[in-house]
Amino acid sequence: MNILFIGDIVGRSGRSAFLENVDCLRKQYQVDMLIVNGENSAHGKGITRKIYQSFLDAGVDVVTLGNHTFSKNDIFQFIESAGAMVRPANMEPLHVGQPVKIIEKNGLRIGVFNLLGEVFMDQATESPFSTMERLLEDYPCDIHIVDFHGEATSEKIAFMHYFKDRVEMIVGTHTHVQTADEMVMDGCAYISDVGMCGAYRSVIGRDIQETLTKILTKEKTRFTVAEGPGMLSGVVVEIDEIAKRAVSIQRIQIRPEQ
Repeated sequence: MNILFIGDIVGRSGRSAFLENVDCLRKQYQVDMLIVNGENSAHGKGITRKIYQSFLDAGVDVVTLGNHTFSKNDIFQFIESAGAMVRPANMEPLHVGQPVKIIEKNGLRIGVFNLLGEVFMDQATESPFSTMERLLEDYPCDIHIVDFHGEATSEKIAFMHYFKDRVEMIVGTHTHVQTADEMVMDGCAYISDVGMCGAYRSVIGRDIQETLTKILTKEKTRFTVAEGPGMLSGVVVEIDEIAKRAVSIQRIQIRPEQ
């Protein structure tokens, strides 16, 4: 079984890069399951009903989120009916949306879990470690896929070592910069950050000049999303359906022509 996970989709450029490449990627890697992180897909913060539906129309099985889950008020109008969307299990408000989505594929129950890191993040209500322990008990399944949305690579790597014998796939999101540490550790596929889908000429998807202004002058800015040709980042993980463990992980990065 091949699982394609696409990193944080940032704004219009990121959505375009994803939609332009997804069909080719699906064929090239013979994808059985497609997951995207959509927490930055609406103008760089949050997600809307229309964008969520466009992901489903493109064949996405699960949309994961992150610290910007509730940045758009529209989310409260459709999150309860968004059956293919998961939100971080350890972030308020805890009473809306679902932290885990279980899908049956090829006779296996595949669970997609969404967690928020604590290090350099201020929205986590509970440790991702204790949260995951509870979720493993509450949502039994055959294959476990975790989107760990966090800032610190050390926290993500520690999480992988702690859960690698009970989880088959852990992918980091949030930093928008793809890391080169993909590995399979004792049957668990891992990468610290999948990277982003967003404008290639940008600062992690944001407008360059505005970002420089904020850094150099401390001026409060709008956090404008960059425009222009987009790049796509993701990973494809192969799962042995008999052993129910990961056997390979491959980084994907598609850049626009320069």
